[in-house]
Amino acid sequence: MRKVPFILLLIGLALGRVRDYGIKIGIYPPGRFNAITDVKGVLVGHKTIVEGRKIRTGVTAVLPHPGNIYAEKVPAAVYVANGYGKLTGISQVKELGEIETPIILTNTLSVWDAARALVVYTMKLNPSARSINPVVGETNDGYLNDIRALRVGEKDVLEAIENARGGEVEEGAVGAGTGTVALGFKGGIGTSSRVLPKEQGGYTVGVLVQSNFGGLITVAGFPLWKYLGKNPLASRRGSCMIVVATDAPLSPRNLYRLAKRAVFGLARTGGFSSNGSGDYVIAFSTAYRFVRGKRVGNTKLVSNEGMTPLFQAVAEATEEAILNSLFEAKTISGYRGVVEALPVKKAVGLMKKYAPYLFQN
Repeated sequence: MRKVPFILLLIGLALGRVRDYGIKIGIYPPGRFNAITDVKGVLVGHKTIVEGRKIRTGVTAVLPHPGNIYAEKVPAAVYVANGYGKLTGISQVKELGEIETPIILTNTLSVWDAARALVVYTMKLNPSARSINPVVGETNDGYLNDIRALRVGEKDVLEAIENARGGEVEEGAVGAGTGTVALGFKGGIGTSSRVLPKEQGGYTVGVLVQSNFGGLITVAGFPLWKYLGKNPLASRRGSCMIVVATDAPLSPRNLYRLAKRAVFGLARTGGFSSNGSGDYVIAFSTAYRFVRGKRVGNTKLVSNEGMTPLFQAVAEATEEAILNSLFEAKTISGYRGVVEALPVKKAVGLMKKYAPYLFQN
């Protein structure tokens, strides 16, 4: 990251997603939108906050379904790969195996304001609620964003929830990814999905990431960092929030196992969870819901043996989601300087020259 005179707003244009260049990650095909929203019912909304030359932050909301989530909870689990971070609601999710609010992603010092906003939102929908477990995760965008300004407020969180839609998901420097940095380049929000063949259940696995972590950028096994001349010691810090959705009917225990495998996708991109990295995975299933304490929906749970294809799918989708967050990001100036986007055209040219096999599958 280099310090140069401040330039307002964004510089340059996003160049496309990983698959737009013919690079296919893994063996399973993506869903229609290659996004977490390929899991039926899942919605994503952003609120991007760019003000003056100091504020580069935002909020991203993931809704397991469009209804009242508190009244129709979904099975869920949380896996902590490295706990240097803030995730509200984690103990109750672990204890009960369910989520009862939208999932909110934002910056580190705005977690508590976002949690309060979620409580207000949920109370309005549920006038008799006396205990609410808001799930809010974060990464630290303090290089590009004046994080101490505490800019994210209740209105921003509610707007992200209101903006939540299915279909295509905006990626890169948007929402909670506005000010993030990953693998030495501009990070952000990224998403991807995988669909299993019918004989393996036909289930969909979708992933959304807030990438803000260090490591050595690697694409489909190719050590891109070597050819871009990146200093291997220059980008070691940061965190990653990973949200996993599936329509496979999984118990909270197997959702926890699924969440653990998402970290393999993180590792494939060159991340290694440094000492100061907060790497969390929140996984949920839309196959059934908990309504007044009873399971409603498809409750014929996938067996332990049936989990193997899902493990492969979530690792692939996580890897591609992270790469999409980088490929779709723009160079951005902010509070303490400029973070350059991944030079996508140069990177693709290098891969075509030194790893042409990546474009032959």
